[in-house]
Amino acid sequence: MARPRKFNEQDVMAAVRLKFNETGYHGTSVDDLSRATGLSKGSLYGAFGDKEALFRRVFEEYCARSDEGAAARLEGPEDQALDRLRGWLRASESYQGRRGCLLAKTTAELSWENDAIAARSLAAYETLLDSCRQLIEQAQRAGHVDPSADAEVLGGLILATHRGLEALAKAGVDTKTRNRIADAAIDNIALPVSG
Repeated sequence: MARPRKFNEQDVMAAVRLKFNETGYHGTSVDDLSRATGLSKGSLYGAFGDKEALFRRVFEEYCARSDEGAAARLEGPEDQALDRLRGWLRASESYQGRRGCLLAKTTAELSWENDAIAARSLAAYETLLDSCRQLIEQAQRAGHVDPSADAEVLGGLILATHRGLEALAKAGVDTKTRNRIADAAIDNIALPVSG
């Protein structure tokens, strides 16, 4: 009969995610994960599989939350679509200080060598891109963005700005500067407000 687990799985996964986010996949050893979680290597392997299995689970959970966030931003009045995009771009918890985004970090580190990671990264970015496009279309219908503008291109511009702002946050660029850039990105695609 198997012994019951004496750890909180969510806490363990949060510690694993943080460790991978801090040092990347290749820079993280099983010993590092053991120290971060307080579990022995045997307990980690028994409960979650090897390092790769642990990483895949953490990465999938991260991407799923990203997908959920993209879907949630679509909810709300169309005349507030640009406000939702602005809020996403402005300094927020999604930038995670200097650690940055696990999706961006993993894409840079592993997509060239791991087809499954590359495919999941692409799917997550396509979801983000589609969400940005739909928000631009909402803003167009609300009369806040030129209806003849290419919503897919503008959505891509917003996503690229978000990724760039995340890199700036990781480098230590201050919040005020990043927020000014975020505001400029939205203000430059918005139609002038008629007074």
